[in-house]
Amino acid sequence: MIKKITSILIISLVFSSLSFSQEMSAYEIQRTKINALLAERSAKFGQYDESLSARTGIFGFQTKRDIKNSNEILRQIALTDNEIFTQLKVLMDYKDLQVEQVKTVASSNSESILNYRKTIKSLQEQNIILTENQDKVENSRDLAYLMMFIFLVGCGVLAYLFNLKRKKLKHYETKSF
Repeated sequence: MIKKITSILIISLVFSSLSFSQEMSAYEIQRTKINALLAERSAKFGQYDESLSARTGIFGFQTKRDIKNSNEILRQIALTDNEIFTQLKVLMDYKDLQVEQVKTVASSNSESILNYRKTIKSLQEQNIILTENQDKVENSRDLAYLMMFIFLVGCGVLAYLFNLKRKKLKHYETKSF
């Protein structure tokens, strides 16, 4: 019975760890995506620094095209930042989901363990009752064997006494004739 309970517990833990590992891989994929976006943002920020220092105009001034190019790179950085925030939100949702699942699994496991303990306790109590009943039956059987032995010994003694009495009576009858 305990082997069955243990095997059921192990199987449930394996299934929960498989789902946990799938979610961990999704979490890791999300982290990789965010890290790639951060690297892209760093590269774009480097391009923005370069574009700010670019001066292609007459006498080393910036032209409208240089300013537009810098503004476009800045706009790209802002879009990347927005995507990073979106992906961070997804990552946080994964984390929240994982926390909830861990709580659910912990609650489920604690309930299962509590139920297993109750079952084991009731089985132990039943085992104690059955052991006591078996002891009572063995004691009753022993008492019955003792009574049967006393009865047989008593019958043997009575048969011996009866036989002795019969012999005396026979002997007495033969003497009197």
